[in-house]
Amino acid sequence: MVSATGSARRSAGRPLNRVLSQETITRAALTLIESRGYEGLTMSSLARALKVAPSSLYNHVESKGDVLILVQDHVMTQVDVSGFESEPWEHAVRLFAWSYRDVFTRHTPLIPVIAVLPVSGAPQTLAVYEAVTRGFQKAGWPEPLIVPAIIALESFIFGSAFDATAPESIFESGQLAGQYPQFTAAVAARKDHADQRQADVAFGLGLDALILGLRARVAGDLR
Repeated sequence: MVSATGSARRSAGRPLNRVLSQETITRAALTLIESRGYEGLTMSSLARALKVAPSSLYNHVESKGDVLILVQDHVMTQVDVSGFESEPWEHAVRLFAWSYRDVFTRHTPLIPVIAVLPVSGAPQTLAVYEAVTRGFQKAGWPEPLIVPAIIALESFIFGSAFDATAPESIFESGQLAGQYPQFTAAVAARKDHADQRQADVAFGLGLDALILGLRARVAGDLR
């Protein structure tokens, strides 16, 4: 229909051109990954979620890899690295590790993706690693050992994030308890920590061991 002014009148409904931004793309991609997994994220599925033509996405990102980098950066900004600025090394590592685990406990579907995603082109992720590296350097760590130490921490953190989402009853022996009495008794003994989530107890224990081992390693006590 043509209006009195001679211009075409647009029908009611969504806008012809939806405004896209890296933020809206990131949020939509994050939702897709968490609901459908990595395989569920494609450029076409992302375009459908955003209600735009796939060609519109390519004005903002060149590929699915670029989208994953946006997601990685968004999640990594939630990791607390502030302790490395002013806290002693051991306390800073604890703050970092607990924060990192808690962030990925909320985003476990992203772990298999981000764990193997290159950090090139991910400025916020690199900023996290930069802060951690400065903290290790300030604590006297030899440069060749810093990245291996970070990888060791990350490997433990990612596994612990999965554990934090598992049911508390995951190790219950059930009807097979009589056949495996030692393990069944050990599981029952966890009730001594009934005031804490078992995943938190396990993470705290493992983190203590890692920190002690790393501290001994940098001190030259381990060969």
